[in-house]
Amino acid sequence: MATYAVMYARGSLSNAHEAQQATRAQVDAAVEAFKLLADGTRLRLLLALAQAPERDVTDLCETVGVSHPLASQHLARLRRGGVVAARRDGRQVFYSLSGGHMRRLVSEALFHADHTVSGTGDHD
Repeated sequence: MATYAVMYARGSLSNAHEAQQATRAQVDAAVEAFKLLADGTRLRLLLALAQAPERDVTDLCETVGVSHPLASQHLARLRRGGVVAARRDGRQVFYSLSGGHMRRLVSEALFHADHTVSGTGDHD
């Protein structure tokens, strides 16, 4: 079975002693998480959820600028992927990020995008 080196971010990614071997299942799960981020609408929904502890679908639609059916479709996929949690209160459904890992992953992706777009050099 192939193994892959994974660096866990606890400050600096350059600390070689923080490297851990990842299993194929862990790599596959990470690939699935990146697939969920690989859509502009889903990424904007996750960004909106990262800015507030909980939001209903109507608020998310207005914030992201998409229709209710489109937002619901993407939120369902994010929920199935374990990225967001849903809570029903009467007729309203409220969504939140499932944990800090996705919040940090989205944040890092945007930092990377900002550096790419602005031409800022890479750094640790």
